[in-house]
Amino acid sequence: MSNQELINVGMKQMDETDHAIERSKQVIHQTIEVGSQTTTTLKGQTEQMGRIVNELDSIQFSIKKALKLVKEIGKQVATDKCIMLLLVLIVYGVIAVIVLKPVLWAFELVFVNDGLLTVNTLVAGVYRNLAAWPL
Repeated sequence: MSNQELINVGMKQMDETDHAIERSKQVIHQTIEVGSQTTTTLKGQTEQMGRIVNELDSIQFSIKKALKLVKEIGKQVATDKCIMLLLVLIVYGVIAVIVLKPVLWAFELVFVNDGLLTVNTLVAGVYRNLAAWPL
C-alpha cells in the first residue's frame, strides 16, 4: 500500500470515529434527558406518596375517633337498657303492690276475725273482704 492509500484509510477511520463520537454524544444527551424526566417523575411521585401518607394518617385518626364514638354509644345504650330494666321492675313492683294489697288485707282480716281457720272460712273471708275493698 502506498502512503496515499494509508492516509485515505486513516482518514476514513477518523471519519468513522468522528461519527461514532457524535452518535455517542447524542446517546449521552438522550440519556441526560431521560434522566431529567425520570427525576421529575420521581419528584412528582414522591410528593404524591407524601399526600397519600397524610391522607392515610387522617383516615386512621378518623377511624380511631369513630371507634371511640361507637364505644361511647355502646355504653349509653347499655346504660339506657339498665335504666329501662329498673323502670320496668319499679312498674311491676307498683302493679304487684296494687294487686296484692287487697288480697293480703283480705287474708289479714280473715285471720283476725276468724279464730279457727279452715279452707272454707278462709275463702269465704277473702271474698267477703275483697268485696268490701274500695276499688
